[in-house]
Amino acid sequence: MTLVSMTPLAALPSPTTAVWQLGPVPLRAYALCIVAGIVVACLVTEHRLRQRGVAPGAVLDIAVWAVPTGIIGARIYHVVTSPEKYFGTGGDPWKAFAIWEGGLGIWGAVAGGAVGAWIAARQLGIPLTVVADALAPGLPLAQAVGRLGNWFNNELYGGRTTLPWGLEIHRMDPDNPGHALRDDANQPILEPGLYHPTFAYEALWNLGVAGLVFALDRRFKLGRGRAFALYVMGYTAGRFWIELMRTDEANHILGLRLNVWTAGLVFLGALIYFLRVRGPREFLIPLDAPAAVPTADGAGSDVSQVDLAATGKGSPTAAPAGYRVVDEEQFTAYRESGVLPDAPGAPPADDRVTGPEAGDPAPDADDRPSGADSGDEPAGADRSAGATDRSADRDS
Repeated sequence: MTLVSMTPLAALPSPTTAVWQLGPVPLRAYALCIVAGIVVACLVTEHRLRQRGVAPGAVLDIAVWAVPTGIIGARIYHVVTSPEKYFGTGGDPWKAFAIWEGGLGIWGAVAGGAVGAWIAARQLGIPLTVVADALAPGLPLAQAVGRLGNWFNNELYGGRTTLPWGLEIHRMDPDNPGHALRDDANQPILEPGLYHPTFAYEALWNLGVAGLVFALDRRFKLGRGRAFALYVMGYTAGRFWIELMRTDEANHILGLRLNVWTAGLVFLGALIYFLRVRGPREFLIPLDAPAAVPTADGAGSDVSQVDLAATGKGSPTAAPAGYRVVDEEQFTAYRESGVLPDAPGAPPADDRVTGPEAGDPAPDADDRPSGADSGDEPAGADRSAGATDRSADRDS
């Protein structure tokens, strides 16, 4: 029996350099990909927040808190779940702060980012569920872009494969981080064989999750954080099987990688939330919003289009002090007619009592009987004429 070599006909290359020097400043591909992903998430979230009535620029106020806390949370999760790299034998505790060398856990990033977003949302008067639902399709897009950083770092790949999209992996130089190790002929050294590009699998999966969330959210108008829960379910479902393919070092519990267990538990939590929570999609109207002025086509001005950088009477327009939560029907009616919806607990406008029945001031002196008729009129006298006059006044 002859053994035929399974030489692949094609392969995916990997970069030999992940760091470039711009004078004394190192430009790291991993960091650039993370930043690009954050920009994508912010653009998507800004657009979706505007659609729900939030004033322009709110996403920047949220990002100022969510991005740093997300990075801190991501690093904490990585260090806690892989402590031997930093605190074990031969480990360097100071390396725990070297995030430019990689090592950010998405679970910690979401948790830390949620804390930062909650702080910012409270300051802006926006419900956290509105922020989460607006972010839901943008976050997997950001993750897909960020995964390209793993490609530059030649990391997070799977087992050996002979598939046409098998990945070439370079041995990275420990003495020159961000660069491939080279032989005596100055050629980059490759690991033997090809490997599953699991980071690429995850990036493609995340693109699918973003499309799924966008489509279902548009179809069913998810609210109360359910769009975000749908994202979590979609992402963890993919992360579960992708983790089973990875071969990089990781801590194990009962024979499975820690992140496999984490993905399963987080999926169940998101599923329970998605099934138990109900409610319409939330829209927002600023607490200090004036009645919108109807436009020529009959539509009211869109309060979410107010430019925070615009000037009025020589002073910048201030951000709203807070928001009222309304349903889609109320929000649409306000934008089209300029009529503010009733405050919670107030009777509908059609049911409000107006005029004398609501405690209007007494009729003017001109409407009162004069002279003896006003002061000398005996008790029980016929007042039907005066009553008729006042009725006529009201009807006019």
